[in-house]
Amino acid sequence: MARMTWLVNRLRCMSVAEVGYRVQQAAVTKLGKRIDAGAPPPLPRALTLRLQGAPALDAAERAALLDDAERILAGHVLLFADRRFDVGAPPAWNRDPDSGVTAPSIFAGDLQVTDRDKVGDIKHIWELNRHLHLVRLAQAWALTGEERWARALAGQLRSWLDQCPPSTGPNWTSSLELGIRLINWSLAWQLCGGEAGPLFAGDEGERLRADWLASIHAHCRSIARHLSRHSSANNHLIGELAGLYVASSTWPCWRASHGWREQARRELEIEAQAQFARDGVNREQAFAYHVFSSEFLFVAGLLGQASGEPFSRNYWGVLQRALRFLRSVMDVGGHVPMVGDADDGAVFRLDATGASRAAQLLALGDAVFGGGSHAHPGARWLLHALPGPRPDVDAHETETAWAFPDGGYLLFGSNFGTAREIKGMLDCGPLGYLGIAAHGHADALALTLSVAGEECLVDPGTYSYWQAQKWRDYFRGTAAHNTVRIDGLDQSVSGGRFMWLKKARAAIERMPQSPHDFDFRGSHDGYQRLADPVRHVRSVRFDGASNTLVVRDEVAARRPHAVELFWHFAPELNVRLTSTGLAARGKGFTLQMQAVGADLKLELVRGAEHPPLGWISRSYEAKEPCDVLRITTVSSAVPVECRFTINFI
Repeated sequence: MARMTWLVNRLRCMSVAEVGYRVQQAAVTKLGKRIDAGAPPPLPRALTLRLQGAPALDAAERAALLDDAERILAGHVLLFADRRFDVGAPPAWNRDPDSGVTAPSIFAGDLQVTDRDKVGDIKHIWELNRHLHLVRLAQAWALTGEERWARALAGQLRSWLDQCPPSTGPNWTSSLELGIRLINWSLAWQLCGGEAGPLFAGDEGERLRADWLASIHAHCRSIARHLSRHSSANNHLIGELAGLYVASSTWPCWRASHGWREQARRELEIEAQAQFARDGVNREQAFAYHVFSSEFLFVAGLLGQASGEPFSRNYWGVLQRALRFLRSVMDVGGHVPMVGDADDGAVFRLDATGASRAAQLLALGDAVFGGGSHAHPGARWLLHALPGPRPDVDAHETETAWAFPDGGYLLFGSNFGTAREIKGMLDCGPLGYLGIAAHGHADALALTLSVAGEECLVDPGTYSYWQAQKWRDYFRGTAAHNTVRIDGLDQSVSGGRFMWLKKARAAIERMPQSPHDFDFRGSHDGYQRLADPVRHVRSVRFDGASNTLVVRDEVAARRPHAVELFWHFAPELNVRLTSTGLAARGKGFTLQMQAVGADLKLELVRGAEHPPLGWISRSYEAKEPCDVLRITTVSSAVPVECRFTINFI
């Protein structure tokens, strides 16, 4: 029944053209089960960039990298941001390393990847099979020249090719996963010296080379047949095209390679413009996917530079503006608000010390666009693996900004970039991208705040895609954001774990003139769907002279409604209720909040489970309690005003 409900909801989000495309894709999949042929013989055209050794690393980074490589040899692989799993040595590639469930080795088109009893958690399987960790072994070889690393890499590839033949099992069910795997195979290929490197020595090496190339051909063919289109054409399409471009550029060994490369290149140019707003904001309204999509675009662009086929100036301009937005929303402590979905997905993992991927991306941009020193080790490794001339770009695109109205974010505060920084961000943009808005959260008119580089008012993140439904619903729902909920309902109506049926639309009614003298008014229509329609209007004022923030919420309706206002505080803060509101204390600041309204009830909640409230998730499948102030009242007109006063210690 649940499956049928999901299918009905999914159809409601599709155009007639998309329904036709889905039917066509189903036919292509069934046909492929019967007639898929092996790869034609490859021509000796592989691209080898002839790298020398490794980039300069400090002692700590070198030691961390080699330590990680040793753990991989023992079968202990880092997945997601910071969780290490025992995957086996060699790995059991079709097994969920968390639950131990092994997916059946059947035709991929017949496999239902959401069936946890038969497959386990598909996210765990896919994460391992992205092969980010294989590049670590290639890095260890480039760093030391020790053949045991090359042998280990060859052994892992051999075991994967044996366990995962084309079109068979869970690792052939997602074109995005194929694309990421191809990118990491290309990086490993270059770091290990390509065809002339140590992977292909002797008869076993020749057999590995032949089988690997056959699998690469099958990857490219499968991606080209099953690109994410219509309402699924989000970061998945960018990743698929990037993987197809990288593979067909690295291994242009078949007659079809030229067509794959040109199609991927052409569509990447289009999708870069389509999926990023004019002010640089990724249209999925999910900051982790902003980084993810940018990584794909960088890898493809750098390979284009290295192979003498540069992408356009407009393509690179998209990345410049994307980095300008990321740099602007990052606070002085390096924190980026956790807006929208996040699953710790990375295109590559080239550093070993666990530094921020946002910081890595900014360092990469500094090196590519400004000739910076790219101090981040991940940026150094990527530019070492994909050497080439820097693109021709406009220097002014690197400046920071505070207003991103096309993407839907406005910054307020003072002393940006200094030790006395106050930086807030207001979300007044769309719910998400395309028909299903898959990675957006019901967070219209929510705001975040950091003070002196410390997180204060936070977006609690995502937690998990596939844990119990109540956790998915909570973290993407309105109660998990610093905004107003009416009658216990989310602003937007969910139709599934990655689908919204009715989407709240936010509108800017008064545009501020500056971040330090900030005066905003906006509204959204998410509760107009109620039998007694409700309009939520939020005014936000920040005065940089007095360091005060005033948030006024008005709810307009004919009859009274249950109103809840939520404020989520970073778990590191000391938070307590006072007689008139709330007080919070960090390492370098204090915050006093007074709430004014009719019949207000103030409640501090932490780590509640039934229903969930008071949680934050800073990495995938990890959560911890945090303090949430819930202000409740019943109203049809009387506003609630919260005044925050910030003092530095």
